[in-house]
Amino acid sequence: MLKLRAKYHLGQIVRHKKHPFRGVVFDVDPEFSNTEEWYQAIPEDSRPVKDQPFYHLLAENDQSFYVAYVSEQNLVADYSGEPVDHPDIPEMFGPLTDGSYPLHFHMN
Repeated sequence: MLKLRAKYHLGQIVRHKKHPFRGVVFDVDPEFSNTEEWYQAIPEDSRPVKDQPFYHLLAENDQSFYVAYVSEQNLVADYSGEPVDHPDIPEMFGPLTDGSYPLHFHMN
């Protein structure tokens, strides 16, 4: 059953439930919209269902910055108040305000 509403919003800081990284949501797909090859590369016992929102994140961990694509079931909101230091954040968002990054522009 396709979920029609995303739990997290653009600019929100989220954390992965299983892996040690966090990031800022910069796009949302209402359901899985990546390649089948990418999906099959996920171990079968960890593979998320496709009919849920998937989030594009400007992500960081202790070693690097990158873009992540994560299912809603694998995310939790990050209420730490700590900024995400990904170098691409200033291109899309304003300064961290009340735990979220405001968009510089409106998206469709």
